[in-house]
Amino acid sequence: MELLAPAGGQAQLETAIRFGADAVYLAADRFGMRARADNFSLDQIPAAVSYAHERGVAVHVTLNTLMHGHDLDELPSYLKALAEAGADAFIVSDLGAFSLAKRYAPEVSLHVSTQASVANAEAARMWHDLGASRVVCARELSLDEIARLRRDAPADLEIETFAHGAMCMAVSGRCLLSTAMTGRSGNQGACAQPCRWNYAVVEETRPGVAMSVEEDDFGSYVMNAQDLCMIEHLGELAEAGVDSIKLEGRNKRAFYVANVVAAYRAVLDGADPSSVKDQLNAVSHRPYSTGFYFGRATQSPERDGYLKERLHAGTVLECEGDGPYRVRLRCQNRIFEGDELQALSPGRPPFAITARNIRWHPAPSPEDAHPRPVDVAVANRTGDVYSIDAEEPLSPGDFLSTPSRPEDQVWQR
Repeated sequence: MELLAPAGGQAQLETAIRFGADAVYLAADRFGMRARADNFSLDQIPAAVSYAHERGVAVHVTLNTLMHGHDLDELPSYLKALAEAGADAFIVSDLGAFSLAKRYAPEVSLHVSTQASVANAEAARMWHDLGASRVVCARELSLDEIARLRRDAPADLEIETFAHGAMCMAVSGRCLLSTAMTGRSGNQGACAQPCRWNYAVVEETRPGVAMSVEEDDFGSYVMNAQDLCMIEHLGELAEAGVDSIKLEGRNKRAFYVANVVAAYRAVLDGADPSSVKDQLNAVSHRPYSTGFYFGRATQSPERDGYLKERLHAGTVLECEGDGPYRVRLRCQNRIFEGDELQALSPGRPPFAITARNIRWHPAPSPEDAHPRPVDVAVANRTGDVYSIDAEEPLSPGDFLSTPSRPEDQVWQR
């Protein structure tokens, strides 16, 4: 199966490709369902596509927002620019956008977004007749339903389905809560996630007296879907006829992308799923479930928040020497002298590195164009460059992490 990874920005694009993605999906600055991601300007798309293609990776561009009339006025020139940039596929849900894409960018493949709620073979066949080469299954389908859709749909129609990441409480993500409550349209990429908020009820004869829907110390989160994780069931997805598994996460940072892509790449290449569970638990996530694949999806009504077992400590910039190695990194979270760091490098399981001889490398300034490195006991300036000794070689783009602390868990109150 194709491993399709999120690329919310340039760093995530490079990371997804480096850690084993077969294809990436991204958005330019309009018409994507993740408006808060870093995304790419239209002028940046050609370079992003070239970067991916040079490494044998396909690029799918999301054009899957709900389209209004003024959107369609601007879409033809946008489609032409993306086609000229070399985009391999458009992910579309709106029939108007689909029609315009066929007219103005006929060389680009058309993939039907999960927002279109394709839940049966007849719907898939109709999209295929209109010109779609792939459908992204509705999130509400079970594994058996996907297998039936695959069996009954046209043989040359590809099937894509989500395998990992955040789940929406609405049907295939088509939710009006954010628009109604905040004016930010989830169907146009600006969801405020009111389904994650803490709600209480007020009985009409007792105004001002709020009661939690389900009482506990944290309140009640009645629409809070758990995250999806199908790492133990990739074989079953393949047997059902899935052509591409999609990892959700265009709002996530590169450290998240590296861990999740590396884990799924390893299992697709034959690793035991149990060997990568620590990687999936390391990154920020809600409690995991298997979504609708084996029955009803589950919620986390007790609270909303993110669990994470590790913090992104730094990203490797360069490595010198032949043992011990001197590793230069860009700091993201504190690293103390003697800390046991975990290194994540493509094609191998995470391994331990002990931080020794930490040095801070100040940036050049008008007063000092060539500042000398400073020995320090802790790397604690986010974004600054430090170096450490390491027992094993690392490569630019590798990630270093430290265990998280209780205060690092993010809980909504």
